[in-house]
Amino acid sequence: MRKTTLVVLTCLIYAFSFAQVSYKEISSSRLNSERKLKIKLPKDYDPKADVKYPVIIVFDGDYLFEPVAGQVDFQTYFDDMPSSIVVGIMQGEDRFYDAYYDPLTGLPTESGLRFHEFVSEELLPYIDKQYNTSKFRVAVGHDRMGNFINSYIFKEELAFQAYVCISPDFVGSLNNFISKRLELFKDDIFYYLATSEKDIPEIRESILFTDSKIKEVSNKHLTYYFDDFESDTHYTLVTGAISRSFDKIFDIYNPLREKELEEKVLPYEGTLDQYLIDRYNRIDRLFGIEKEISEAELEKVAKVAEQREDYKSLGKLGKLANKLFPETLLGTYYIAHSTEMLGKIKKAKKLYESALILDDATNINKDYIALKIEELTVALVDVEDEELEELKVEDDNEEK
Repeated sequence: MRKTTLVVLTCLIYAFSFAQVSYKEISSSRLNSERKLKIKLPKDYDPKADVKYPVIIVFDGDYLFEPVAGQVDFQTYFDDMPSSIVVGIMQGEDRFYDAYYDPLTGLPTESGLRFHEFVSEELLPYIDKQYNTSKFRVAVGHDRMGNFINSYIFKEELAFQAYVCISPDFVGSLNNFISKRLELFKDDIFYYLATSEKDIPEIRESILFTDSKIKEVSNKHLTYYFDDFESDTHYTLVTGAISRSFDKIFDIYNPLREKELEEKVLPYEGTLDQYLIDRYNRIDRLFGIEKEISEAELEKVAKVAEQREDYKSLGKLGKLANKLFPETLLGTYYIAHSTEMLGKIKKAKKLYESALILDDATNINKDYIALKIEELTVALVDVEDEELEELKVEDDNEEK
């Protein structure tokens, strides 16, 4: 039942996506002709708003645009990636000339170089002028165009920050130099490469060689992902590769998942509020998107803080929650709980009491706070009784 629902939802999203596609033409002085484009804007796109969107440029837009646009809508529906502007370049019969390359270097030359310059010097500025774009751009290419998009990583100023190379038909010596170029970047760059067991043999062999070289690269600014699909062919691997590549490239945009909590949050050396702040600052820096920290994510990180018995982090998460959600009791609860665990019972009780004037949080309400106050009241009575008993013992000893 769940699988059927997911399939129906996917079909509905895809159908709605294509109803929103617009077709435009751009005049190019580099190509001395006009090029047709397919453009898909986010469903909530507002040209007057300050929201900026990543741009995904789809080469071979004649057949590759629809799978990409559909996948973007599917993953944004579940908030697994940011809403994005998808632009497909219709290449048709010009594809061979657009991808024309030097047989020795594999880099574009003549008509291929003109197409390269059309994209970087005419198309991208046009899209930036027409729409609310962020500085994060993704290039998607398959086969010949999968080889072609690599030419942009050899420019001093990057036109794209992420590259999705789906079964690229590497030519010349290009794949010998990709890894060497990726070693040199000093800003974030994402590179995805895919093949399959049933890929065209000579293409697969070249891709596996390239993968082995890239895996030797040691560069903290490079995020590299490789997929080797089992049963797909050169053409059927496309949809799976698109899904996997976006999932990997936009991984940090996803809500916190168990794997990240276990592998990154739990062993984090600083206080955990800083982990969250740094994480969301990176989302803003990479994608130009001011995504807000959710209550659910604060709760997940707070549980890790308790697991670590890190009550300093818990208190700081409380202060962060008060800043983000000042109307709710979530932040005050974390501060009070941290104070309680540090043994400051009287102060903790007062903090819990102050939370009663605030609104309930999603998973913590005033009834629970009242129980905590009652629990600490009993604890304080027990402490006072113990102190009185200790004083009595001391007096008896002095009399003796």
